[in-house]
Amino acid sequence: MGSREVLGQAARLASSGLLLQVLFRLITFVLNAFILRFLSKEIVGIVNVRVPLGMFWSLLLGWVWLQLLEVPDPNAVPHYGSGVVLFGLSAVVELLGEPFWVLAQAQMFVKLKVIAESLSVIFKSVLTAFLVLWSPHWGLYIFSLAQLFYTAVLVLCYVIYFTKLLGSSESTKQQTLPVSRMTDMLPSITRSRAFVNWKEAKLTWSFFKQSFLKQILTEGERYVMTFLNVLNFGDQGVYDIVNNLGSLVARLIFQPIEESFYIFFAKVLERGKDATLQKQEDMAVAATVLESLLKLALLAGLTITVFGFAYSQLALDIYGGVMLSSGSGPVLLRSYCLYVLLLAINGVTECFTFAAMSKEEVDRYNFTMLALSSSFLVLSYLLTQWCGSVGFILANCFNMGIRITQSLCFIHRYYRKSPHRPLAGLCLSPALLGAFALSGGITGISEVLLCCEQGWPARLAHIAVGALCLGMTVGTAFLTETRLIHFVRTQLGVSRLADKTL
Repeated sequence: MGSREVLGQAARLASSGLLLQVLFRLITFVLNAFILRFLSKEIVGIVNVRVPLGMFWSLLLGWVWLQLLEVPDPNAVPHYGSGVVLFGLSAVVELLGEPFWVLAQAQMFVKLKVIAESLSVIFKSVLTAFLVLWSPHWGLYIFSLAQLFYTAVLVLCYVIYFTKLLGSSESTKQQTLPVSRMTDMLPSITRSRAFVNWKEAKLTWSFFKQSFLKQILTEGERYVMTFLNVLNFGDQGVYDIVNNLGSLVARLIFQPIEESFYIFFAKVLERGKDATLQKQEDMAVAATVLESLLKLALLAGLTITVFGFAYSQLALDIYGGVMLSSGSGPVLLRSYCLYVLLLAINGVTECFTFAAMSKEEVDRYNFTMLALSSSFLVLSYLLTQWCGSVGFILANCFNMGIRITQSLCFIHRYYRKSPHRPLAGLCLSPALLGAFALSGGITGISEVLLCCEQGWPARLAHIAVGALCLGMTVGTAFLTETRLIHFVRTQLGVSRLADKTL
């Protein structure tokens, strides 16, 4: 398969995933906003910060949550112990479906992945809303049962799909799969009588270490919250709600792009081979795609950062009411908007870096991440002592900045001897930068004058000002970033054509 065909598949995977996720996430967004009206900050903090950590270590550390850590007041948070056990069980159930998820991702089964995950989230939100309304005294039972139901539906979707697909000998998709029956997913002895393919095992071990360290870097603040008790349960709840709201765009836009184009780069480039030894046509396509993705991520991240500062308080007030819009909530979300910009750039740079690195380079990168993980945990604790929950976001920004620097250095070295310069995607035109600066100033003044205690007419006027500024900024982008606009238009066209042929 040529690089152009792979690019078309990756574009279809990203665009279809984006559209379907927006549709389903909109439904769950409304349900979650409704649920928040009936919950306390304390129970949200327990569910969203402490209990999910037990999911990752359900067998090894489950007893820590029950025996060693502070147990919340049973009157405020009932059924804590049972909730930990059920969350651990749901983690085991979800792991059973991991081979199917990997296979679907590798084969670019777009609709299966997005529909399975989205339906699971919707069913979970509906069940949570129903139980919160009809049995609020159940406490953590509500969320733990909803989580278990979510994982069961998710795994069931994958099992049913692959059972039907592998059972149909006439399916063209079935003929391209690396497995021919469901039992091939289970461990087995190879033809060489070896139980383990050691070459693949070593590469898997490298990625496992990398994933473990990335887990510390992405979820490390929750470990600090849990083990060092730097925030009370109420502040943990507000932090997690803001974190989930702030990362919504990252999950909807950046994650599908990162996952899809990682597959593209991994298929087009030969891992560990120098740029001068790669096929030059593939190198040119990869460089063009990387440059366009970097510019797209930068534009999306800047838009969220600039407009997020002026609309954070309004968004939190609409989403969760006074519980979120007062106190530390708006400051947290404004800080998170800056973090989203770094998330966008890091997602693109790392998806290329991990696809092009050799095993030895992955191992060296793991050592760097080990040092970064340790410094991140220490910095999280120190900054939290200094400036409260905002310190976690500042520590995340520092962590993300270091990771971006590492990836940019790798990309620069990778393309140093070639005529391609994909890092030019991080440079914007002066006119567009001026449009962002002007929009930030106008919306900031609008927030002071119109938001958010003067009633809905003033709020709507504030929203209208933001819409006009956003339109001006987008129009400037269309006029100045013509190469990016061409890339987006052509790849969406490839995506639609590919969808018609399915």
